Amino acid sequence: MRQAHTVEQVRAAETALMATLPDGVLMQRAATGLAHAVLDLLTPGTYGRRVVLLVGSGDNGGDALFAGAVLARRGLAVTAWLLADRVHDDGLAALRRAGGRTTTTPPATRPDLVVDGIVGIGGRAGLRPDAVAALEALRGVPLVAVDTPSGVDVDTGELPDDGHHVRADVTVTFGTHQVAHLVDPAARAAGVVHLVDIGLGPHLSAPAVEALRADDVAALLPRPAPDAQKYSRGVVGVRAGSERYPGAGLLSVAGASCGLAGMVRYVGDDAVLALVHRNHPEVVGDGRVQAWVVGSGSGDGAAGTLAAALDDGVPTVVDADALAHAPRDRDDAILTPHAGELAAMLDADRADVEARPLAHARRAADAFGCTVLLKGRRSLVVHPDGRVRANTTGTSWLATAGAGDVLGGVVGALAAAGLDPFDAAAVGAWLHGAAATHAARRGPITAGDVAEALPTVLGDVLRQSAS
Repeated sequence: MRQAHTVEQVRAAETALMATLPDGVLMQRAATGLAHAVLDLLTPGTYGRRVVLLVGSGDNGGDALFAGAVLARRGLAVTAWLLADRVHDDGLAALRRAGGRTTTTPPATRPDLVVDGIVGIGGRAGLRPDAVAALEALRGVPLVAVDTPSGVDVDTGELPDDGHHVRADVTVTFGTHQVAHLVDPAARAAGVVHLVDIGLGPHLSAPAVEALRADDVAALLPRPAPDAQKYSRGVVGVRAGSERYPGAGLLSVAGASCGLAGMVRYVGDDAVLALVHRNHPEVVGDGRVQAWVVGSGSGDGAAGTLAAALDDGVPTVVDADALAHAPRDRDDAILTPHAGELAAMLDADRADVEARPLAHARRAADAFGCTVLLKGRRSLVVHPDGRVRANTTGTSWLATAGAGDVLGGVVGALAAAGLDPFDAAAVGAWLHGAAATHAARRGPITAGDVAEALPTVLGDVLRQSAS
């Protein structure tokens, strides 16, 4: 499980760990890890390569300076561009002893790599004009950020209104992830995140945000008991689609028919039912279920189909048209909006939801009293009790019509098979993204391709857990 912590939590853990270590050891651990990450990026042929450190006044600047000293001793040409009147004294001395140079103006020769040590994790979002100018002067050079990209809001994943922040190719962080590494839009600015273990683990409190890995998904996946039969494995019902939008019903069923539940029922328009039976002859009609999937393509009938599903008192995935009638204070409901739908639910601006997804997803979970799965590049699952999971699987090819219908079906199947709403939403999002990535190996994809790839991905996960 990837775990992300707030700045306050990280600071508290660092304080506790430093009380057990000699002075300076923690920063040396971080700097060594950073230096080796830079060497790996520049390999092969690191000797003589040029590195520019952008150094601010905080500890991230100190990490960059000490790392620069390691790089200089390895034969790299290291220049620290000082962006503050006062920087980390010991780090600066170490760099100079190792042969590194300092400057307060743009370097004469374009470097091979830039290290962002401008602002530490405790800094506010945004950058000062001199830092903006430095980044502009080095535009296009590969960049490694120390801890988090300077200028982003570390605890919220938000970006400054003026757009001035670092956009890293790689971010090297220490001890734990921060929220900005997992939550968009800041996660986009972080690039590939490399975690260096510096010993914080035993001192960290419960994470602010989690992200499932394949082994977590494998551990959570429901498996049939030796004496299982179709009813004991869970039955998922789908109330989706309409004469106008028959494909939404078919795709919802396709997601639900991934094999995780023992049976799928479809209740809805006759034209959709005929389409479902042609493609999924194993699907049956109305009857008892352990979870419902409602709303995709339901149009004007969404209110009625949602009310009927909620009357059964089983977990219910509420999507698309049904979100306009979303229930409140139902701990068995999973709301699955995209940014536009969530904006309508909260009477908010869509652009603001996209700029502050974590804040709005938390607000929705609190206001509706339900688990909320906010769909996006980094989908967020938020429980009313405050737990948050960010999904890190997927591909940009997943931005295709009907993909959300498939996702709703997968989440419903997991809920019918016994996962609680929070786990069902998080595991469903992970599987959905992984299936899209698998399908996209062949090229551009459609929603149907995602549904077809689900059994393969499930098989891969289950085989990995058995080995």
